[in-house]
Amino acid sequence: MIITTASVFVDDQQKALDFYTDKLGFRLKTDVPAGPFRWLTVVSPQAPDGVQLLLEPSEHPAVHPFKEALVADGIPFNSFGVEDVQAEYERLTALGVRFVQGPTPMGPVIAAVLDDTCGNLIMIAEMTDPEQAAPQD
Repeated sequence: MIITTASVFVDDQQKALDFYTDKLGFRLKTDVPAGPFRWLTVVSPQAPDGVQLLLEPSEHPAVHPFKEALVADGIPFNSFGVEDVQAEYERLTALGVRFVQGPTPMGPVIAAVLDDTCGNLIMIAEMTDPEQAAPQD
């Protein structure tokens, strides 16, 4: 079994597509009309046939309070791996991306948390000690 699609709930699909492609650098994979919304996915340019991120409308009544609670507590909804958190932080900041937490060492990773402009906090993380993060037998 493999993960093919992961979701992030977004307040506005077009705004999310613009942010995730223009700012974060993902590429559009699928854009199919689905009633008043779209089946809208993006992928990493480094893994165009890898896991797709579904930009899913925040229409279910449970989504809004869930997202608000996560943001209020500073909890990221998703995490994306990067090779160099500091470089990504600087690149994204220059593009106008707002971070709620700058690069911070956290055990086997250095992480930063950004606001995706669509109601979510997203973590970017760099593995600094892969052996420490590996499951222990």
